[in-house]
Amino acid sequence: MIQVVLTVAAGKRLIAKAMAKHPAVQEALRSGTLVIIAGTTNGYVAEEILGLLGLSQNFDRRRFFRGITLPPEKNALQREGFPGDVVIVRGRWFPGKTIFDVVDDLQEGDVILKGANALDPSRKRAAILIGHPKGGTIMSTLQVVVGRRVHLIIPVGLEKRIFGNLDEIVRKVNAPGSSGLRMFPITGEIFTEIEAISLLSGASSELIAGGGVSGAEGAIWLAISGNKEEENLAREIIASIASEPPFEC
Repeated sequence: MIQVVLTVAAGKRLIAKAMAKHPAVQEALRSGTLVIIAGTTNGYVAEEILGLLGLSQNFDRRRFFRGITLPPEKNALQREGFPGDVVIVRGRWFPGKTIFDVVDDLQEGDVILKGANALDPSRKRAAILIGHPKGGTIMSTLQVVVGRRVHLIIPVGLEKRIFGNLDEIVRKVNAPGSSGLRMFPITGEIFTEIEAISLLSGASSELIAGGGVSGAEGAIWLAISGNKEEENLAREIIASIASEPPFEC
């Protein structure tokens, strides 16, 4: 068993590298449609996947989000420069397109990647904060996930973990008279740093500690177990992304 620490940014990069090798993503790139809905984690995912197509130099993840959480001293960001989601059809990227442009064309075998704001890792459940009065991108996503069996994958870092009953939390947040954002629970394939390590190295891992300072706020400690080859590979992968710089927008 080995222990590793991942900053939030390194965790995003790890998830992204694994998503680029996910079998469902690979198949969608070959013969279907892949939609990467804008979000900070998915910005890293888009970089890695577009890199497979030789197009990452044409992508800027600094505005690849619809909503973002910032420290209190930071001013709210303007929406100018939003690049759209990343829509790839049979290996061809269509810059500027969004989920709303292609949702009616999606079918079984296609893949949507959508991040989350809350994660219950023990029950493999996630939820999304909602700011749009009609529910935003997740409502369009669910139409085809439920109606046409489009594959929904939820890349989400373990720093988003919450405690308690997610359904009860959602009920409180959405209750009449409450203030702030709303919340919606989603069902799909949860993909965290743990799943990323498993896919890339074959090793298993578990969260054993968290936290840090001086840029390591939100960091996670993982215990990784496998045979010698798997552990060595996991160590090499972590070393390659450990110094990922913090996200800047």
